[in-house]
Amino acid sequence: MFVREKRINGYSYLYLVESVREDGRSKQRIIKNLGRKEVVLADGGLDRLAASIARYADRASVLAQLAAGNPDGLSCKRIGAPLLFGRLWQESGIAAVFEELLAGRQFEFPVERAVFATVLHRIMVSGSDRACDKWLEDYDIPGTEELGLHHLYRAMAWLGEELPDEEQGDATPFAPRTVKDLVEERLFARRHDLFTDLSVVFMDTTSLYFEGAGGETLGARGHSKDYRPQLAQMILGVVIDQDGRPICTEMWPGNTADVSVLVPVIDRLRSRFGIGRVCVVADRGMISAATIAALEERGLEYVLGARERTDRIVREVVLADERPYTPLCLERAGGDETQLFIKEVKVAGKRYIVCRNEAVAIEEAETRRKVVAALDRQLTRGDKALIGNSAYRRFLRPVSDAKPGRKHKLFEIDAGKLAEEARFDGVFVLRSNARISPLQAVIRYRDLQNVERLFRVAKATMRTRPIYHSSDAAIRGHVFCSFLALILHQALDEKLRRAGKRVEWADLLRDLDRLQEVTISKRGQQIVLRTPATNSIGPIFKAAGVALPANVRDASAS
Repeated sequence: MFVREKRINGYSYLYLVESVREDGRSKQRIIKNLGRKEVVLADGGLDRLAASIARYADRASVLAQLAAGNPDGLSCKRIGAPLLFGRLWQESGIAAVFEELLAGRQFEFPVERAVFATVLHRIMVSGSDRACDKWLEDYDIPGTEELGLHHLYRAMAWLGEELPDEEQGDATPFAPRTVKDLVEERLFARRHDLFTDLSVVFMDTTSLYFEGAGGETLGARGHSKDYRPQLAQMILGVVIDQDGRPICTEMWPGNTADVSVLVPVIDRLRSRFGIGRVCVVADRGMISAATIAALEERGLEYVLGARERTDRIVREVVLADERPYTPLCLERAGGDETQLFIKEVKVAGKRYIVCRNEAVAIEEAETRRKVVAALDRQLTRGDKALIGNSAYRRFLRPVSDAKPGRKHKLFEIDAGKLAEEARFDGVFVLRSNARISPLQAVIRYRDLQNVERLFRVAKATMRTRPIYHSSDAAIRGHVFCSFLALILHQALDEKLRRAGKRVEWADLLRDLDRLQEVTISKRGQQIVLRTPATNSIGPIFKAAGVALPANVRDASAS
């Protein structure tokens, strides 16, 4: 149907007509004579009819605004991410904690909204905060309309602000207590009840390098796990509980050794969160004789990774034990099983658990075979450059009768080193004093991978880098926003797991960005249209308890 104008005796008349086919021919049939054009336009009847029809012709309304070149009357905002993660932000108690901490402060902008915007930006885009204010323009995040980049920077500096001297009692030797510590403690208190505790804690560390100097004290040269030794860096530690929930994050100067941080952090955990009996699970990089002695002196249980290759007792005594292994199967997250062989070895009252993964052993043996085959081919061409390759060097030895200056091989493959390396295929060793079975110890150590997964998420999906901030406070706040993003990530994972759903993170973010609202403004009226919820958005919102807004609604009143 459409409106047709027809001139009769010098006057213009408007008709509502439709196209029909009769006897195989197309013709127009008048449905209603609307009257003389000037009369119809004067009484507004046509406008009322068009407005009534527009409620049921959303696509046509949008196209009409575009065709008319009226961008002022048409605006589009992404709503998926603010709706989903805004709900998790409220449910987790983060918004309430910020409200409590900000009650006595006189900021002239909404700090909680600035932090949420930064966290959401870290989830959706990641990377530097420099473009966050421009990114906000495309998203419908209530309360952020007046925020600028300087507000976001001030919010992060507040998160990393040092607490007064009288509140520094639980500080480690490496870093002061800051506002972000209060956020962590109050979040833990909100979910702590008679049935939750920190009887098991997992801890791991990584390094984050800086594009600039890295603040007043945090930026320092140290062992770079990112292979950027020329850049200043900081050390980031994350502690999670037995359910995989992030508890707190610790930040130290980049030259802090891993072996020196475990005991101070555990002491601080016991004081901050009021925990008594605790089992510490950590990787081999944090372990030293002094660390183990300090844990035992405090009466704490531990499951720690041992250094198979460099610990003499492990290498010469524990791995040489000839008692048989016990076969065990561990169920993996995907429903598959991992075949392990485990045995317990005690040496001078110290308890070790040796575990061999046959599948990993086969993979490592095949990798070494390929390296040796490539090394053998290279030796036929010349061996002078081989010693500079660490993958090759470990399997080489000098030729005893080589004569300098002659065309003889200076190095050859060391069969003894190959045999020694084969002893470690698929093997890892744990040191523990916990009153648990060997299988339970292995399961707890395997759960340490949750921390490593969190680091991969933080540094890949939610890249904390690059860090351009110049003050310690702003750097702490910047990194802590990634930690808050991890809390939301884990909360969503938990809801999806309970609902029996698995979603690729990148696909989820893409689908969230497709969920948008289009606002049409015309003659004082506003109509809001929502794009369809594509792919898995509907089930995900249902699992998270988020209600989708109506497809079409009249926003004139608001």
